[in-house]
Amino acid sequence: MVEFTHMIDSEVFLAFSTYATIVVVKMMMMAPITGYFRLTRKVFANMEDTALVSNEDKKRMIRVDPEVERVRRCHQNDLENIIPFVLIGLLYSLTGPDLSSALFHFRVFVGSRFCHTVTYLCSLPQPSRALFFLAGMVVTFSMVYRVLSTALYL
Repeated sequence: MVEFTHMIDSEVFLAFSTYATIVVVKMMMMAPITGYFRLTRKVFANMEDTALVSNEDKKRMIRVDPEVERVRRCHQNDLENIIPFVLIGLLYSLTGPDLSSALFHFRVFVGSRFCHTVTYLCSLPQPSRALFFLAGMVVTFSMVYRVLSTALYL
């Protein structure tokens, strides 16, 4: 394992920091995208969100829209995959992997999440979305294996 004091100077840690920041910002951008879809389709989840419209229109705007729900599910999927990547990726960086191996893991994960989002939001046919999801999961589990085999000597 890499000593903690040398971790910040590590190229692997710097690469991890870069790619983790990219996917976290991507995940954060899903909230404004959801807001955009809600506003353009005039679909709201709560009555107080309709404060600027007349009373007759308020009840009509509190509904479920398939496109808004698609964006919300995409955001939920990001939360379920990016948070584990950030936690496992940090531990993975501490195991002292080769820079090329680490970059491969980080780049495949980030690319898979962006492609997953595009396929989700554009309603592209399966198995495209599933393949991108699986690519990200395989990368994360590969890092899990490295962490466990280094820390537990498996």
